[in-house]
Amino acid sequence: MNRTNAQFKTPAHDLGHAGLVDRADKTRLRISPLLNAESRANLGQFMTPGIIADFMASLFESTKSDSVRILDAGAGVGTLSAALITRITKEPMIASVDVTAYEIDQSIRTELSKTLNHCAEADGRISSKIIPDDFIECAVNDIQFVGEGKFTHAILNPPYRKINVGTRHRKLLSEVGIETVNLYSAFVALAIERMEQGGQIVAIIPRSFCNGPYYRPFRKFMFRRAALKQIHLFDSRTSAFSDDAVLQENVIIRLTVGVQQGDVIVSSSADRSLTDSNRTSYSFKELVLSDDQEKFLHIPQNREKSLATHLPMATENLKDIGLNVSTGPVVDFRLKEFLLSEPATNSVPLLYANHFVKGTLVWPKTEGKKPNAIMLTVETLKWLYPNGCYTVLRRFSSKEEKRRIVAYVVRGTEFDTSRYLGFENHLNVFHNNRQPLKLEVALGLAVYLNSTAVDEYFRRFSGHTQVNATDLKNLKYPSHSALVELGNWAAKRDTISQEAIDSHIKNHV
Repeated sequence: MNRTNAQFKTPAHDLGHAGLVDRADKTRLRISPLLNAESRANLGQFMTPGIIADFMASLFESTKSDSVRILDAGAGVGTLSAALITRITKEPMIASVDVTAYEIDQSIRTELSKTLNHCAEADGRISSKIIPDDFIECAVNDIQFVGEGKFTHAILNPPYRKINVGTRHRKLLSEVGIETVNLYSAFVALAIERMEQGGQIVAIIPRSFCNGPYYRPFRKFMFRRAALKQIHLFDSRTSAFSDDAVLQENVIIRLTVGVQQGDVIVSSSADRSLTDSNRTSYSFKELVLSDDQEKFLHIPQNREKSLATHLPMATENLKDIGLNVSTGPVVDFRLKEFLLSEPATNSVPLLYANHFVKGTLVWPKTEGKKPNAIMLTVETLKWLYPNGCYTVLRRFSSKEEKRRIVAYVVRGTEFDTSRYLGFENHLNVFHNNRQPLKLEVALGLAVYLNSTAVDEYFRRFSGHTQVNATDLKNLKYPSHSALVELGNWAAKRDTISQEAIDSHIKNHV
C-alpha cells in the first residue's frame, strides 16, 4: 500500500481569476434566476459556479501535446471551458486550443457564444465551435460513423436525469455498448469513448454511481476503459451547487483514458471555498475490492482507518453463512384491496418502517396512516413470510439522520397467533431462504449492523440515503459462530447502548 497524507492550500491565483471565469460566473448568476425552473429540471441543468470550475481545471495534469482539443458537453454559459482554457494556456508549449461545446438550451447558447468569443479575443491560439444538438445522439453518431477527431481533454458538469427503459437515449447508448440509467453517467461514458489515448476527463457528478445494481454496467465500463486518478469529496452535501438547492451528494472525478490503473488520490474540502483540501493516496484495490463482482467504489471517510480495520470481524459473504437479504415483498399500492388499518380475523401483521421506533417494534400503530395488517388469502400468501425471527433494516432515511444502517429484530413470539408476517417494500429483510432465522443469529446480525464501523463503512460507497438489498449483499459479515456469540451477548441485556456495541465488537476483532 502506498499512502501519503498531505494538506495543501490551492494558490489564490488559481481559484480566483479576474478575467474569463469571473465574467462567465457573473453571467451565470445574472441569468440563472431568469431561466425557466421547470425547463431546467427537465434538462437536469445545474450550472457550475466559477470557483468550482477553477478547481476542476486545476486538477488536470500538464499536457504532452502542443494541440489541445477540449470537449465541454452541457456547457451552460461556458464557465468550465473558460476555466480550462485559462489553465491550459499557461503552459508555454501549447500551440492551439480548440473547444467543442455542446449546449441544447437555446436560452443559454447566446451567453455561451459570448464567453467563448471573449476567450478567443484574449488569446489567438483559441478557437471554438458550439453544437446546439443533443450530445448523446451526436456522440453516438461520431463513434459509429466518424471515428476521428478525438479529444485530449474533457471537462464536464453533465445533466442529472433518469433515462427510462425503451427511450431513444437508451437505445442509442446500447448501440455503442453503453448501458446506464442516467444522463450524467451516459455523458461520462461517451466522453471516455471520444477521448484519445491518454486523454484526461474531469467531471462533477452525483455520487450515486458508486454502488447499486443500476450503475454496475457503467462502473465496469469506466474501470475497463479508463484509470481513476482522483476523487474529490465535498464535506457538505449541498456545497457544490448551493445556489440551486441541489440535494445530491456530488463528487469530482479525474480519469485518464487508456492507461494502466495506479494509486488513486482521495481529496476533500471542508466548504465551497476550496482553499483548504486534504489529499490521501490509496491503492486502487482499497477502493474497488478485487473479488467484488459489483465493482462498488468505496471512498474512505477517515484517512487513518484502513479497509481491514474499518469493518471489524468482516470475514464472510452473506451466502457463505447461509443467509439472504431481500427487499420487503409487499408493495402496498398493488395489494391495496387486501390492506387493513387494524388486525382482524384471517389477517396477518403487516410491518412498515414506521412500526420500528428507537430500537423497538411498535405494532399495531393505530394512530398512524399506514395499514397494520394484510388479509391472508390465496392472492397474498406468496408475498408473506412464515412467522418467526428476522433482522430488518429501513431502506430509506432522511439526510439529517446520523445513521444510514439501522437494524431491528422481529421476534416471532410477538405475533404468537399468526402463521405469517408481511414486510412492506420500504424494509430490507434478512432471512434463510424465506424462512425465519434463529433468534441468536437475528440478534447477532442486528448488533453487528448497528455498529458505528458498519455505518461508516457503508458510507464509503454510498452517498445517498437509500440502503438497497444489493448494498447489503455486498457487505462482509462475521462468521456464523461469531454472529451467534454476538446474539448470545445481546440476549443477556435489556438495552444496549451504541458505546456498548462498538466496544464489544472492537474487543472481538
